[in-house]
Amino acid sequence: MSVAKEFEAANEQYATSFTKGGLPLPPARKVAILACMDARLDPARALGLEEGDAHVIRNAGGRVADAVRSLVISQQLLGTREIVIVHHTDCGMLTFSDTDIRNKIRSELHQNADHIAFLPFSDLRQSVLDDIELIKQNPLILDVPVTGYIYEVESGKIVKV
Repeated sequence: MSVAKEFEAANEQYATSFTKGGLPLPPARKVAILACMDARLDPARALGLEEGDAHVIRNAGGRVADAVRSLVISQQLLGTREIVIVHHTDCGMLTFSDTDIRNKIRSELHQNADHIAFLPFSDLRQSVLDDIELIKQNPLILDVPVTGYIYEVESGKIVKV
């Protein structure tokens, strides 16, 4: 059975007891969370969120440069007034460079990806600080509280940066 078929079966079960269809569009806690897409990180569970509490934006590395569009929409159209960044230990973004992945794409796909910034990093703490600074310097993002964390995949704990 394909994973998609498993999802369809799971959703059928989920929908039978679903009761949250009336939640309002804006997030109740007025916060946007930017987190890595890593499967070991479940932002809702790690941060104690329920459906409707927050916008959770995910991408490889939890990088701001990839999420500006979503953050602007979250703030301007849906009223969020705080941003939380969550990077994590043992992140795959620590394992390669732009050159590495571009060479892999060139070799395996015979395509040129030189126009894409894959946004890897070599220092986990600094990546959080860099992303906080990108938010603070972006004129399209409101001046709101921004907090950065490192999620420890080994313990489930968050550490404030």
